[in-house]
This record gives sequence, structure tokens and C-alpha cells, in this order.
Amino acid sequence: MSKDLKNQKCQACSGNTPVFNEMQISENLSKLDNWSVNDEQKMIFKKFKFKTFKQALNFTNKVGEIADIEGHHPDVSLGWGYSLIMLHTHAIKGLSINDFIMAAKIDVIDEI
Repeated sequence: MSKDLKNQKCQACSGNTPVFNEMQISENLSKLDNWSVNDEQKMIFKKFKFKTFKQALNFTNKVGEIADIEGHHPDVSLGWGYSLIMLHTHAIKGLSINDFIMAAKIDVIDEI
């Protein structure tokens, strides 16, 4: 039985790590809170909304702290009132379990 995604640890990937297929993406996406997958099925993303730039920046910094701990770093777009988090596994140019683990951890930032 698999643990909750947020309780798992990202594992180092190599170019030989298998890319998730559509079924694996769908199954893991259903475990997350309102994340989306891009049309090419190579990235998941979510736009977090805030009332101020400072709140968005603070959130983004917390994402950065988790990324450093996990060794899995998202692409981020930050602006007034939002932080757009985009996850994919660079080594395989697609999605792996690490992307979903990171997304689950990001979803519970306010609970930490």
C-alpha cells in the first residue's frame, strides 16, 4: 500500500527514469488538489492566488525551501497576487513520481 504522496521523499532521477504514462499521470493527479497537466502531458501546474505580492512571495519562498530539501525544483512564475508553480522532471523531460510528491507537499504548506 502506498503512502500519501506528501509523506514520501523525492528520489534522484536519471535519464533512464521512466516517464509517467497517461494512466499514471491521471491516477496521481487525482490525489492532488486542483493541479492540471499541460497538453503534452509533460508538466503539472497550479496557480496559487494571494491578496498581496508579499503573500505570494512568502509562499514562493516556502516552496523553494521544500524544493531544496527534496532536491526537486519547480519552475515558478511570481507576480502580484499569484505564484504559478510548474513541475516536471528535467532529467526525463516529462513527469515522474517526484513531481506529484512535490505538488502534494506544496499543497500543505499552510499546514506545516
